[in-house]
Amino acid sequence: MKITRITVWALDLPLVQPYWLSGGRLKFERLDSTFVRLETDEGVTGWGEGCPWGTTYLPAHGPGIRAGIATLAPAILGRDPRSLRTLNEAMDTQLPGHLYVKSAIDMAAWDILGQTAGMPLWQLFGGAEAVPVAVNSSISTGTPAQMIALIRSASQKGYRVHSAKLGGHDIGADIARIEAISAELPRGEKVTYDINRAWTPAVAVQVLNSVAARDWVEQPCETLDQCAHVARRVANPIMLDECLHTFQDHLDAWRLGACEGVKVKPNRVGGLTKALQIRDFGVSVGWQMHIEDLGGSALADTAAIHLASATPEANRLASWLCHYHLSVDPVPGQGARNDGGFATPPSAPGLGVVPEVERLGDPVAVYEV
Repeated sequence: MKITRITVWALDLPLVQPYWLSGGRLKFERLDSTFVRLETDEGVTGWGEGCPWGTTYLPAHGPGIRAGIATLAPAILGRDPRSLRTLNEAMDTQLPGHLYVKSAIDMAAWDILGQTAGMPLWQLFGGAEAVPVAVNSSISTGTPAQMIALIRSASQKGYRVHSAKLGGHDIGADIARIEAISAELPRGEKVTYDINRAWTPAVAVQVLNSVAARDWVEQPCETLDQCAHVARRVANPIMLDECLHTFQDHLDAWRLGACEGVKVKPNRVGGLTKALQIRDFGVSVGWQMHIEDLGGSALADTAAIHLASATPEANRLASWLCHYHLSVDPVPGQGARNDGGFATPPSAPGLGVVPEVERLGDPVAVYEV
């Protein structure tokens, strides 16, 4: 089997409402997603999606994915997509770094592998069955009353795990938010306070040592070393996210004792192949993990849910579904959807999601043998 054609689409994904991170420092209103279709000489087709969270969140952007695919195409065409290790080695040789560029291609290759094997991705990732995964709500930064209202609204929709966005230099404001949310959190529900790198180490230590809450705190500071400094001085379990890109980053986090858990996002780490390696390492060292993607439609969400579903329960925390924040849906009714606070991956071979091409518009690039 050989890849004979790579087709690329760009799709604008407006958010239903503006989304704020880092204590209101970063605002997002739409996402720029890239869809990739790999076609083979045996008639099997695979789909992938790469969607950075805007241009200001991390060093990644939609046009960069599409430019990178143009660079990668000569190294990919003619290769067997089922040979995932050698495919990834070829991409890494052709374009060192730029991990986010490679995710959609790797996803599409896994889709092809699953279809040819007659197995869903969750089974290829080691799962015995399609286990439902808890879905995490996403609570934008606001006043305590506004954030509590958002949590209550999410609870009514079935969410039982929430990610509350905090951060900034106003220590009193973040203490007030945490104390108010902790006091009003519905019984039986959980919250993670996601700082998105917005605190300095001093602010993180002051805030977390001033509140009674012992919930997860995610990415309190910018760098791994700063987060490790905080982890040694607070009682809250620390979850790392934005400072982890490569496997070496995860290894360094473990050596530093910087966290009790990590977020594994295939688009950020270079695709499902690299995310699977990180997932297995996380299991081996006893981490708990949120496995979800950065952004995108239900196509990208479903790929991550396949991996989350196949992760041991003791190591699996809730996943987030970006497509619930979008006003468009290129894969209507397909994939992992929120059902009573849980999402279950499809049991069809491969990824189990096929975009409706007419919703994608005209391709922006086609590469052929």
